[in-house]
Amino acid sequence: MKSTAFIALFITSVFTGNLFSQNTYEFLRIDMSARAAALGGTFVSNHDDPNVIFYNPAGINLLTENPISFSFVKHLLDINLASLSYSTEYEDWGRFGGAVKYINYGSFIEADEFGNRGNEFGAGEVAFIVGYANSLDPNFNYGVNVKYIYSKIADRNSSGLGFDVGLNYFVPEEDLSVGFAAMNIGTQLTSYYNEKEELPLDIIVGVSKKLQHLPLRLSLDFHKLNAERDDFVQRFKAFSLGAEFTLSKVLRLRFGYDNEKRSDLKIGTSAGIAGFNVGLGAIISNYTFDYGFSSLGAIGALHRVTVSTTL
Repeated sequence: MKSTAFIALFITSVFTGNLFSQNTYEFLRIDMSARAAALGGTFVSNHDDPNVIFYNPAGINLLTENPISFSFVKHLLDINLASLSYSTEYEDWGRFGGAVKYINYGSFIEADEFGNRGNEFGAGEVAFIVGYANSLDPNFNYGVNVKYIYSKIADRNSSGLGFDVGLNYFVPEEDLSVGFAAMNIGTQLTSYYNEKEELPLDIIVGVSKKLQHLPLRLSLDFHKLNAERDDFVQRFKAFSLGAEFTLSKVLRLRFGYDNEKRSDLKIGTSAGIAGFNVGLGAIISNYTFDYGFSSLGAIGALHRVTVSTTL
């Protein structure tokens, strides 16, 4: 038997940390935005970045003009990701967004159960996203995404249809934002083999607040609130913290912490700096340049670059 099935399982385990995960399309969970990643993924309450479409479609309703953003992620080994997001408003209709998220896992060599080598093959996945958002009242926004997902591993492929729904409550006077999102609701349309797998459903709640007398915005997110845990307290294990400092009109400094990632990447009694993130943003003319560094401890690190502007 060729090793395609094993490669598919390996690809899934790279992102879940669980070799027996039954989810597919786990690349949908990966932070694309360098800014969001530097903040530990605390982005469900964001409302000023076009990449919020990947975290909470309701957030795009508070965007202005026609922002566009491109991100590149240098993952482990030969794995690379890229994304493009855009948003625009249609009068009397609301705000629409569009995005593409792509991952390339690199090249592999086919082999049978006896170790005989065959041809080289590749593996990749892509998601096409269309989002819509509008207001329930001046402070309360809602949004929904529809996404088509396609995956190909050697001569095998699968496709899926997913939906994201989100809410955002923003209080301008307090510069306080609260977000809720249910991401990746849906199903596989076609599967690699006979058995269909589940999409990586994620229920997220978060809040962010700009401090009144400091150039600092703090954010807190709880991810995977739908996950089965041993007890009630463990349901909040997947939390992230973020801090964004405004150093000047040009520079932003960011820090983030991902509690679940740090726990999952612990080797023995040590996790190194796994789960910690740092980043820098610079606004030059009409362009915003962001860099994010995310530690995976002894495994390695991820590097992200994002360029955003307004059309």
